[in-house]
Amino acid sequence: MRQAWLLLLFLIAPTPAVAAPHASLPPLQPLLDAAAAYATLKLGPGCYAGPAVIRKPLTLDGGGRACIDNGGRGTVLTVQAHDVTLRGLHLTRSGESFDSMDAGILVEADRARISGNRIDAVLFGIHLKAGNNALVSHNVLRGQPAPLNLRGDAVRIWYGHGNRIEDNDIAEMRDITLANAPGNTIQGNKIRHGRYAAHLIFSPDNALIGNDIAHTATGIAVLYSDRVRIAANRIHHVRAEAGAALALKETNGTEVRGNEILHCAIGLQANSPLHGHDILHIEGNRFAHNDTALYFYGDKGGHELRRNRFEKNLSTLLVSHTNATRGHIWEDNAWDDYEGFDRNGDGIGDTPHEQWLYADRIWMETPKARFFRNTPALELLDFLERLAPFSTPDRLLADPRPHLIRKSAP
Repeated sequence: MRQAWLLLLFLIAPTPAVAAPHASLPPLQPLLDAAAAYATLKLGPGCYAGPAVIRKPLTLDGGGRACIDNGGRGTVLTVQAHDVTLRGLHLTRSGESFDSMDAGILVEADRARISGNRIDAVLFGIHLKAGNNALVSHNVLRGQPAPLNLRGDAVRIWYGHGNRIEDNDIAEMRDITLANAPGNTIQGNKIRHGRYAAHLIFSPDNALIGNDIAHTATGIAVLYSDRVRIAANRIHHVRAEAGAALALKETNGTEVRGNEILHCAIGLQANSPLHGHDILHIEGNRFAHNDTALYFYGDKGGHELRRNRFEKNLSTLLVSHTNATRGHIWEDNAWDDYEGFDRNGDGIGDTPHEQWLYADRIWMETPKARFFRNTPALELLDFLERLAPFSTPDRLLADPRPHLIRKSAP
């Protein structure tokens, strides 16, 4: 009997090996409290215990050898003062609460500089809560092991403007999310294995430039956010069935320029302009090796597509309704499926490039039929309908100056 009681006590007693790593660490907070305003606090090598709060302007420098461990509870480091710099730190083991948005770093002030840090085993990475004019650069961010929808955001900007998120290495986290956050820049980041690489909601006048995005469920999603600039990004291997490299909804004056979109389920997905002025300017992009390069849905068109390059996509264009592209402007795009001639050799087709809706109508009326796309049976059906249409086909696009894509020699 005594042995049984000893075994029971052993099973229910706290395990020192789990609690000791955090409980035995020297706390960081007294060092922060003792530092003078605008001082540089250089931490010695080793781990310090969080949580900690910075309430004065200063620089906290870990030299690449200092760790702040939160023991799996709450937010690791909170910044409540303007003009704080955090660099060379390893912040780890936040809590797991979405209610309190447990994070590696919470910033509630302006002009923070967060550079050269590693943030891992955290729910949210960096949360800018009404923080403005921050620089978040050259950090490595990794989340907690969890299903995709149960991970927190790598970077979350809420009611903040003038922030720059640049040259960070982000993986295994949910999104970069901007909510009610105008006038920020997301540039040069490498983003892998997340839900959305960037997710903008009611956040106008932002710029997403030169990011490398791969293996996310959706690339860049812009919802109800006007005048967004999406330029020179490389988005590839976004393969989720319901996702797209670029997903745009009710955004006016947004520019999509010079992006490379490769090996995605859908290259660009957008709704028709609802109010007559929600126009997208889609120019100079390359869409290649995608299942579907473009997908438009709604009752009318109106977007502008100029100087884009479409090559080796299974489908160049799909629509939810025959009117979804009516009113689009197509000019000087390059098409690998152009069927006309170039008699003078100037690289521009002699006749317009047109796409008509033949057997493609099946995808609209029976979406489950997409499973059979490019099968011999439906390819034959499409061929026969082009020879002798069963009904009057609908024209989806007409580019009066189609540029030819020269096929390289084998």
